[in-house]
Amino acid sequence: MKKIMNQADNVVSDMLTGIAAVNPNVAYDSEGEVIYRKNKTEKVGLVSGGGSGHEPAHAGYVGKGMLDAAVAGNVFASPDPARILNGIEHANSGKGVLLIIKNYSGDIMNFEMAADLAADFDVEVKKVIVRDDVAVQESTFSTGRRGISGTVFVHKIAGATAEAGGSLDEVAEIAQRVADNVRSFGVSLSSCILPGVGAPGFVIEEGMMELGMGIHGEPGIEKITMKSAAEIADIMVEKITSDLDYTGKEAAIMVNGLGGTPLMELYILAGEIDKRVRAKGITPVKYMVGNYMTALEMAGASVSMLRLDDELKEYLLAPCDTAAWKEGV
Repeated sequence: MKKIMNQADNVVSDMLTGIAAVNPNVAYDSEGEVIYRKNKTEKVGLVSGGGSGHEPAHAGYVGKGMLDAAVAGNVFASPDPARILNGIEHANSGKGVLLIIKNYSGDIMNFEMAADLAADFDVEVKKVIVRDDVAVQESTFSTGRRGISGTVFVHKIAGATAEAGGSLDEVAEIAQRVADNVRSFGVSLSSCILPGVGAPGFVIEEGMMELGMGIHGEPGIEKITMKSAAEIADIMVEKITSDLDYTGKEAAIMVNGLGGTPLMELYILAGEIDKRVRAKGITPVKYMVGNYMTALEMAGASVSMLRLDDELKEYLLAPCDTAAWKEGV
């Protein structure tokens, strides 16, 4: 498998170097593998992160109105507590730091250890754990549902609240409210290949697709024969809306590519999703179509739906300026 890279062992540091090189608003701490805002402001700090290979998550969301620091682990591997502590230090301006964590055992363990270490330096830290993947029931794994693309909505709304001067308690509360009101479901059409490995870790046979596969290649619900965009939309909308009632509500909807899906296909899927959510009495107020949380070059897509109230809607549409999400700029 051909990849544009130098040495496989250096893909993360080379990527972060490139992100900092082309984005004048962020800097790269090579010791901690952290991308952080150059201009620290007097507000609550937001830190997220996780394994690399999901770009633009998470470094692409560092900037005004979203994250203050993103901590990168190795490909599909959680960053260690020392790296996360480094990110907390870059984000902290004295008003506390919120950690936004996807629900994976390694991430939870390492982010919680980093929070304990930060407390030794008198940094107040709160955390929100995102578990939006309805393909996984709470009893499936020891940690429960996985955190996937819906996490980006938590970044956005918590970031806007912090930018508006919210306290740590207020930012943590609204981040939790977003996490409680977002649901996601994904389908995969192909595997992906880790740099330096040279072969896929699993195979989805020709003419087949997998429902609910995780963003690291974790098993989904089942493999089924390949379906049309309309049939895939039926499955996705039904899985999401049967888990949370959106009827009569406004919603933000993200149609997210997993890295190897052309925009043509994502827009076809988005059109089918739109028909179905409107038929259910749901009013989309914002669509996002593109790559927001990927799995290297995996083909497939996920859909995330955020149920909105007036406050969440206000902060969703508030200005932000990051590499991967620009709103009102």
